[in-house]
Amino acid sequence: MRLDHLSFAAGPDGLVGTAQRLGGLLGHDFVDGGIHPRFGTRNMTLALADHTYLEIVEALDHPASDKAPFGQAVRARSALGGGWLGWVVAVDDIAPVEKRLGRSAVVGNRHRPDGTELRWRQIGVNGLISDPQLPFFVQWESPAELHPSTGADGSFSLACLEIAGDPQRVSEWLGQTVEAPLEDIKVEWVAPHGTPGILAVQLQTPRGLVRL
Repeated sequence: MRLDHLSFAAGPDGLVGTAQRLGGLLGHDFVDGGIHPRFGTRNMTLALADHTYLEIVEALDHPASDKAPFGQAVRARSALGGGWLGWVVAVDDIAPVEKRLGRSAVVGNRHRPDGTELRWRQIGVNGLISDPQLPFFVQWESPAELHPSTGADGSFSLACLEIAGDPQRVSEWLGQTVEAPLEDIKVEWVAPHGTPGILAVQLQTPRGLVRL
């Protein structure tokens, strides 16, 4: 179990505008990640060190975004002005998570602009919707060389997560201690005064530490 990526919902300036704004703060461009046809969303990504990445995601004007929980979550967060949507944990075998949560994972896929298809299985988005401090889970089915973190040169890395929430609650959701997927990442837990979830993310960049 490890941290796979962080999701940021596009704001009023749309996917491209949000990517340009955050990329300008970080000093690095996001790349077009393509469309999630099953979820009615599309994203742009930034590869980070340690097999992690950032994604900025936007709901499309498509029926899938109204039906799929992930599309619903993205649309709802964007409607609030955009911002951090959640964090995602990768597992080698998603079956124990399915058993613990009592439901089956759904197939996810994304078509990159060059036609390459990425495939995975995911579960737990409904948990994120009801309690945004909770991550959801993915098991990648695509080869490791296609992972969105491929190509990272190590100059951009995650330094700290600031989360409004309860680490004990998150540990219960994970089925093991919250340190398992976050052992190499500093986490600052803040008692929630309102909606729980990611408050901010600190990244180490060639420009120094940047807080988004």
